[in-house]
Amino acid sequence: MTADDSFDRLDDDDYPAYTMGRAAELLGTTQGFLRAIGEARLITPLRSPGGHRRYSRYQLRIAARAREFVDRGTPIEAACRIVILEDQLEEAQQLNATHRRETGTADPTAAA
Repeated sequence: MTADDSFDRLDDDDYPAYTMGRAAELLGTTQGFLRAIGEARLITPLRSPGGHRRYSRYQLRIAARAREFVDRGTPIEAACRIVILEDQLEEAQQLNATHRRETGTADPTAAA
């Protein structure tokens, strides 16, 4: 691996650059919270060769969304499910919009 390859990873949102401790620190939460959202299958951290959890910036953004719900009193399992459902809804809306563009169909939710 060259130095240029290493620097390219700095811009990669999916590169698992953060240890569990650093990820918890950045999120202002505990390592237990990260383990709990992993158990709820909101995110699945990659593992280092030594078996330690590693998180990407993308995963930290998802964890931060769940933390916002938990901070407002939502149980962790419910917060994770809400984030998953929000993402599924956004993806479905994007697919529908693409389909409408390709078929020339009007958006039924648009104001007439």
